[in-house]
Parts: sequence; C-alpha cells; structure tokens
Amino acid sequence: MSADPTRDRLVLLGSKGGPALRPGGPWPSSSLLEIGGRTIVVDCGLGVTRGLADAGISLKALDLVFITHLHSDHVLELGPLIHTAWTAGLATPVSVFGPPGTGHYWQRFCQAMEFDIEIRIADEGRPDILDMVSIIEFGEGRVVEERGLKVSALRVDHPPVTDCFALRFEHAGQSVVFSADTAFFPPLADFAKGADILVHEAMLEEGIERLVAKTGNGARLREHLLASHSLAGEAGRIATDAGVRRLVLNHLIPADDLEIGEADWIAAVRKTWAGDLTIARDGLVVGLEDDPEPDR
Repeated sequence: MSADPTRDRLVLLGSKGGPALRPGGPWPSSSLLEIGGRTIVVDCGLGVTRGLADAGISLKALDLVFITHLHSDHVLELGPLIHTAWTAGLATPVSVFGPPGTGHYWQRFCQAMEFDIEIRIADEGRPDILDMVSIIEFGEGRVVEERGLKVSALRVDHPPVTDCFALRFEHAGQSVVFSADTAFFPPLADFAKGADILVHEAMLEEGIERLVAKTGNGARLREHLLASHSLAGEAGRIATDAGVRRLVLNHLIPADDLEIGEADWIAAVRKTWAGDLTIARDGLVVGLEDDPEPDR
C-alpha cells in the first residue's frame, strides 16, 4: 500500500490552517498515517492527492479516510481524491469515516461529476464509483475496531462547528492522536493520555493581526480564530497534561508569514512543553518509533 509497508510513519501532507493559498506557501490540512499495515488519510484539504503521490502512495490502494469536520480546508479534496484513485484503478472499496454530513457531500460530488462518471463506466468499463466507497458517519466513542486497529473520536470545541472530532489511532501498543481544530479543550488531554504522538493545531498570537489584515473581514476572522483555535502554548499544555511522547504542531496559523519562522513556534510552545517537538511543514515524515529529526 505504500513505498515501504514495513515502516509505520506519519506524513504531514498539508500543514497550514485555513483554506487560502498564497504563492510559495504551504497547503491546507491533510495527513497520512501508516500504521499496522493500513494506509490512513486524515483530512482532505486541497493538495491531498498530490501529497499522497509525492509520499509514494499508490492511489489505487487507497484504504481508510477520516474527516475530522466539514470545513473546506479539511474536506474540499475528498471527492477529487477518491475520483482520482478510481481513475487510477482503485482495487478495493474505500471506507470514508466522517461527521454527519459527509454522506451528503459525497452524494453531491458524484452528482456534480455524473457526466464524467457515467461516460467512464460506459467507455472504459470501470466499476461504478458508488460501489467502491462506503461512507460511515460517526460521533463520539469507538469508530473502528478491526485487524488490530482501534480508532476513537472525541468531540472538541470548534464553534460554530458542532461536529468536529479529535481522533485517536491505536495499533499494537502505538498511538497517534489528532486534535482536529479546537480551542483550548482540557478533556483532550485525557483523550490523548500516553500517546506516542499528539498532532495538535496551533496559532501564533503575534501573527494573527498581520493575518487578519490580509482579509476583507478582519474583525470577524479575528473573533473566529480566538474562539475556535488554540495558541501554541495551549497546545503545549495539552501535551504536558497528556504525557505524550512527542508533540507535533500542525494546522499552523499563520503558516505563510515571512516574519515568522520555526524558532518563533518553538519559543512559544517551550513555555508549556519540554518534551520532544516537531513543527510541521509540508511533506515532513515523522517515524512512529525512530524519529528522523533531532529533538528540539
């Protein structure tokens, strides 16, 4: 299913928070988790398909897809990813797990692509794409338990979105937790307790004003960011309280400010987190056992 199926790894395909793209900047949220022989995609922001190909993944072997919530920077490319895998010769059905509304998204995508889908079935002899996808909508609690893989969900605090879920993946004693988008949310520390890796969203306070100045609705955007997302230091508090092995700051806001570098993120989170640390960038690989990067 991957370039090296014997190695468990996390690949940060898209590391920025928010849907906007700027020249030379990073791509929105998507991650690849390879664990226990499973190929798992977490969120499908713009660029996920190219990111998976660049990570050495055969799209026709697409396996499990999880969507944390239905903001566009997490779900926009779900349909195109599956459609592209289908045209690449998707071999077995894909299971897509998402919050309520995921099935509606998929139905409407297929309706929008009806001409292309029907003509490829008739002209190229492809199976019906609807037969190749299972949509499973979930809430809090156990989502998956199969072949040694356990996946659990926790509803987090991301107003005005009510169905936004952190995800915990466990297999053979290894565990990786994704915070999803959330304001500072203490119950997340219990959910992530003892995880090998916590992938947590993060904002840098000094960059927020410059970010909102680039938009036409600065005051409303500022209000949303402060009510719905976590500062880097707050992510560090969750990691400390959870006792995780490594904290990965991801879904960075801002992620494309030339006045902000990796050192600024490190300085912000070191006030609350003293353990192993990774600052996300597109394409970065984090091993689940042997870390490829020195501790920071």
